[in-house]
Amino acid sequence: MGRGMGSSDQIDQEPSIPTSRKVLCLVYGAIAVVGLIATWTNNLAYLPDRFLPDFLTDLTVTPAARSYTGDLLLLTLAAVIFMVVEARRHAIRFVWLYIVGGLATAIAFTFPLFLIARELRLPASSAPRLRLSDRVLLILAAVVVIAHVVWVNVG
Repeated sequence: MGRGMGSSDQIDQEPSIPTSRKVLCLVYGAIAVVGLIATWTNNLAYLPDRFLPDFLTDLTVTPAARSYTGDLLLLTLAAVIFMVVEARRHAIRFVWLYIVGGLATAIAFTFPLFLIARELRLPASSAPRLRLSDRVLLILAAVVVIAHVVWVNVG
């Protein structure tokens, strides 16, 4: 007598997400949280009065502010294109909520959330295979970026 295929058997056969991709999702989640905190601890200084006019004016005050603004806006454009293309490729829903949400809160918050959604839609077999040099350089990049964020926000 053969064993029937019940719903629990079907769930057991679903491929699980590889550990490396789970770790990647946790890293993206941490980046999202830090991105929201790092931006909004500064954005709150503009509330409740004249948030947008004062904020936009301050983006143009110094060459450094203009450089960072241009850099961030062009990176945002590349991220938006990537998000729409990848959302359509992998059937990720609500891509425009990530985009509009990023403009309303911080792209540093919503882009990593989108990347988590993307990871969860990728086939289980597509786990990243990073070389040791990739890992070391990614850790170094993370340390430099986090140190810079802390330096800018804390002083």
